[in-house]
Amino acid sequence: MNLLFLTVTLGLMTYPAHAKKNCTTEPKEKWMSVEDFKKQKEAEGFQIRKFKQPGTCYEIYGKDKTGKKVEVYFNPVDGSVVKSK
Repeated sequence: MNLLFLTVTLGLMTYPAHAKKNCTTEPKEKWMSVEDFKKQKEAEGFQIRKFKQPGTCYEIYGKDKTGKKVEVYFNPVDGSVVKSK
C-alpha cells in the first residue's frame, strides 16, 4: 500500500512539469511579438482560427496551406514548429 501511494504521489508531482509544452528556454523579451508571429504564419499559408500561448509556446488552431485542419506548437523566438497534430 505504501509503495502504491509513493508511486502515485511521485507521478502526480511530475505531472505539472509535462502539462505544457516547453518550446523555448529564452526569456519573453526575445520572443516575437504575437502580431509579428501571426503575420509570419499567415504569410506561410496558415489560416489561424484560434491562437494560444501555453507555457513557453505559441499555439495555433486552424488550417495549413493545403487546407488541412491543424494544431501546431511553435517556438516563439524563431517561429519554428515544435509539434504538430
